Amino acid sequence: MLYITLFCITFALCWTWWHRKTKSKLEPPALPGAWPLIGHTHLFMGDTVYLWNNVKEMSYRSLKAGGVTKISIGPQTIYVLTDPEDCLTVANACLQKDIIYEFAKPWLGEGLLTGKESIWKRHRKLLNPAFNQLVLDGYQKVFNSQSRRLVKDLEVEVGKGPFDHLVYTLRNSLETVCLTTMGVDLCDNSVNNSHYVQAGKQILSIMIERLQKFWLHNNFIYSWSTLKKKEDQCLITLHNMSNKVLQARKAAYLNNKKNGLEASSGTKFKAFLDLLLELSIEARALNDLEIREEVDTMIAAGFDTTATVLMFTLVLIGSYPKVQERIFEELHNVFGEDDRDVTKQDLCRLVYLEAVLKESMRLYSIVPVTARRLDKNVKLKNYTLTAGRTCFFLIYGIHRHPMWGDDAVEFKPERWLDTATLPSCPTAFAAFSMGKRVCIGKQFALMSMKTTLSHVLRHYRVKGDHTKMKLKLDVVLKSVCGHNISIERRK
Repeated sequence: MLYITLFCITFALCWTWWHRKTKSKLEPPALPGAWPLIGHTHLFMGDTVYLWNNVKEMSYRSLKAGGVTKISIGPQTIYVLTDPEDCLTVANACLQKDIIYEFAKPWLGEGLLTGKESIWKRHRKLLNPAFNQLVLDGYQKVFNSQSRRLVKDLEVEVGKGPFDHLVYTLRNSLETVCLTTMGVDLCDNSVNNSHYVQAGKQILSIMIERLQKFWLHNNFIYSWSTLKKKEDQCLITLHNMSNKVLQARKAAYLNNKKNGLEASSGTKFKAFLDLLLELSIEARALNDLEIREEVDTMIAAGFDTTATVLMFTLVLIGSYPKVQERIFEELHNVFGEDDRDVTKQDLCRLVYLEAVLKESMRLYSIVPVTARRLDKNVKLKNYTLTAGRTCFFLIYGIHRHPMWGDDAVEFKPERWLDTATLPSCPTAFAAFSMGKRVCIGKQFALMSMKTTLSHVLRHYRVKGDHTKMKLKLDVVLKSVCGHNISIERRK
């Protein structure tokens, strides 16, 4: 009996050793720098500048390890990926967003950005028609009118030296998104505009603070925290606008339908909210809460990111005079001396301007980190990732992968003009995420930003210095300082 017991124990130990050894061959290497018990937790503590610097360092270490590595937060294992091909494999295999996206659900609910897989699939199928090219072309007049509004607002800064242009792009982007999303012009209500921007900034800071304070991940503990009280105050502001507009628009829609009139917002284009109301009232596909969540998601995902991309792009353009002159030459070739609106045909001709925009988004990835929950084992090129764990895609690292060449850290818009100089992997550029859950508003954002830049750069010459920028990670990439530009009127 003793021999049998010893044999069983020996067999169990040998099997455990062999299993761990085999599994370790399939697992990616661990990132150096783990501390006893807490692992790499210390890399996520500190202020948001420190956090951003650690994300950058993590990206380079992952690249050095071949694009796949892992870290540990206490007992939890997290995979860190910077290889574009492996990222795409995971992105398409596992559509469930990680649990950290739950922190945004009090604001965005089960919208496209944060929704669980089953809800996302249904909503994405319903909303795809709202982002087809015909609908987007209808927004071009809004993009033009808003761009002219920004040009006019910037007049007060001409010749006065450096100023914070993000203040202007944030306000303008929010107005643009609210016009196209809800058919509401916030220009006449600058107080609400300002309050919404401030609440949006604050709730992003709250989410990143909760992420860093691991004890607040527990909903019960978080519900008693002062941070939760701050979040509740922000939510009142953020939800108030979308709720009021939704109820007013729904009442108008039903009234028009009752009287046999066309059910629209009265604008010359069909706002996103009107399309959602059609799905709700005519097809009974969405309820009021789902509509509000999707409207909130479109505003949240649209205005801050677009404004910040424009901020970074203008700083870069101001830092490279030759790039700026080449942009102006292209604008002159398309528009001549005419200060006319930008048409959809013009957008196709603004090839270099788009190259500058994409290169800016490559260097300054607005959403530098995204995360998925692995609901199954995923086999990569060299490793197998274990189900039940979190996977981080470090977009900052993907955009500096060796497939971009030895000049990956340089600002070179011309790399986008020749497909031979671009990586063959389509996810090497992941500014709008990747795979099946790629950003639904990608084309909307590009059209809006190209229109804005074409108007601004036809009127103003920009000066800046991107090397002076100090960055932080507040869910999205932000500049702490050094991003100011100065403008002069073009003659």
